[in-house]
Amino acid sequence: MSDAVPPSALSEVQLRFLCHDDIENVKLLCGDWFPIEYPDSWYQDITSNKKFFSLAATFRGGIVGMIVAEIKGRTKVHKEDGDILASSFPVETQVAYILSLGVVKDFRKHGIGSLLLDSLKEHISTTAQDHCKAIYLHVLTTNTTAIHFYENRDFRQHHYLPYYYSIRGVLKDGFTYVLYINGGAPALDRIGLHPAPGLGAGRPEPLLHPSEALQARPGSAALAAALVQHRLQDRHPVLQNHVTSKERTSSVFP
Repeated sequence: MSDAVPPSALSEVQLRFLCHDDIENVKLLCGDWFPIEYPDSWYQDITSNKKFFSLAATFRGGIVGMIVAEIKGRTKVHKEDGDILASSFPVETQVAYILSLGVVKDFRKHGIGSLLLDSLKEHISTTAQDHCKAIYLHVLTTNTTAIHFYENRDFRQHHYLPYYYSIRGVLKDGFTYVLYINGGAPALDRIGLHPAPGLGAGRPEPLLHPSEALQARPGSAALAAALVQHRLQDRHPVLQNHVTSKERTSSVFP
């Protein structure tokens, strides 16, 4: 029950990278969090391939949240998102793709999702430095909780993707959401952009991963303290490419 989670839970959270021994646990968590079914090979990859930034948040030894992302060259982005960066950026420019972000239901609204996202940003700043110009993800248009989570953290809708997901045989629409960093910018014809059908013309709709309840963003001072406390000692070496067009982002936030 959520009332069993202490208000100070964030101060007890530890960060570590996922490993092969986590596969069965991660399968259970993803099955509970997301409507998307991932093949066994996906779980093998995110727990063993160093091209992925696969970070777990643990509380008293148990996994209560995770983020999986990849930093890759701009030429390796999904075809539908090829205009995330303006063509004026060099081909070696990088972007970060969030494959998954989720938090156990009872631990949502405790700052764990924000801690995981900020840890990814810190990882980018220490590995890709200013070569990475954008962080992007895909989300179901109906996942308003996740959408609000990302929008509150300055992500903006970039594309509306009709029939992007196939969930239990039913096609569902998605969004691409982007956060520009280090001077990144979209192609000029994407600036000002087209809201998805049914959205207010003056406000692009956000996008997110499968989720339930998102948490309010903790104060900057608390986040800074948490990031210092949980500063990672070892960094994943990040290689280029990965992520096939069949992979879909998923998230559930605290």
